Amino acid sequence: MDKYRRSIITMVTIVMMVALLTKCIGRQNQEEVKTSDWPEFAGSAACEGCHKDIYAAHIKTAHFLTTKPATETYIKGSFAAGKNKFLFNNGMEVAMEKRNDSFYQVAYLNGIEKKIRRFDIVIGSGTKGQSFLNWKGNRLFQMPITYFTAADQWSNSPGYPGKAAFDRPITSRCMECHTTYAEVISPIGKEPEAFDRNKILYGVDCEKCHGPAALHVEFQTKNPLDTTGKYIVKPEQLSRQQNLDLCALCHGGRLVKTSPSFSFTAGDTLSKYFAIDTSRKNVADIDVHGNQYGLLASSKCFNKSQMTCSSCHNTHENEKGKLEVFSQRCLSCHKQEDGKQCKLFAKLGPVINKDCIDCHMPKQASRSIAVFLQGENIPTPALLRTHFISIYPEETKKVQGKMAKK
Repeated sequence: MDKYRRSIITMVTIVMMVALLTKCIGRQNQEEVKTSDWPEFAGSAACEGCHKDIYAAHIKTAHFLTTKPATETYIKGSFAAGKNKFLFNNGMEVAMEKRNDSFYQVAYLNGIEKKIRRFDIVIGSGTKGQSFLNWKGNRLFQMPITYFTAADQWSNSPGYPGKAAFDRPITSRCMECHTTYAEVISPIGKEPEAFDRNKILYGVDCEKCHGPAALHVEFQTKNPLDTTGKYIVKPEQLSRQQNLDLCALCHGGRLVKTSPSFSFTAGDTLSKYFAIDTSRKNVADIDVHGNQYGLLASSKCFNKSQMTCSSCHNTHENEKGKLEVFSQRCLSCHKQEDGKQCKLFAKLGPVINKDCIDCHMPKQASRSIAVFLQGENIPTPALLRTHFISIYPEETKKVQGKMAKK
């Protein structure tokens, strides 16, 4: 009887151990599945093998160049004597200097060096301007001097006091819009945030819009004849709102995040990660920089159609300044045969079809990107094209005058 009881106990113990082990294995598998939900990045260079032409065009875009290491290739401002200084009213000046193989912003007071910080990261392609970041340990700080393209000058960084301030911290939200990925290594809520220097994907590249691509690259490398495009996000297959969310992540104004930065990925829903303000704003209160989506969404064209940002923008190519190209995209909806022809066509003829943009999306002064140039007390704004598609009578007069001379 005792022998039988011991056998029963042994069997029960074995069954319980097997069940416990199975449960642990199940948990382990669940964790493995969970971590594989965030695939590894491949880097945009991995896309070149199969998408050579697209890659070659994309690396010339402002998106791709919006962050880069601070090398001579990417810094636009001059380091030549006579062109490399910015003087503040309090007698302090900041000189942009090259020392050995690196570039620095050096603050001098009465000719005595007071502070020196190295250019580590370039923010901005240089289309409108560039700001610069400096590493302090694993934390990033904006430098006081910015390059302003329109004036081809160094200037005080937007929103900075009238002195050489080196202590404005860069957040993960800043990096979320200017990089494809930057890994935060500090605890949530601890500021200034710290980043892993070795886990930053510079620029807004292929994987920002198509998702992390390591699995895709691995599969396609092993299966080159499979043209279905596995394990990758295809924006053309997303819903309208998903496409808009993809752009609104960085072009939707000041979003209040409810989840850590970089949680949102292509194809997801923005409202899962940010508190979205759905109230209709006055267009005059929306700055032309940073909230292009808000302006577009207030436009009649947007609300009377199914257009998205990609209806007009080919993000694979640098189309800056190609007004005729963008105008042709306007005419894809505003067709003569549909009775939607521009009213100025009868007066100016076909030439009007080459520039819908300057009439209906003119450049306007930004309130958020305005810099103090050397010796000036009034900030100089950057001019950006509004995305509120409308009728601007004064701008139309200018365009008419320009075209009448042709």
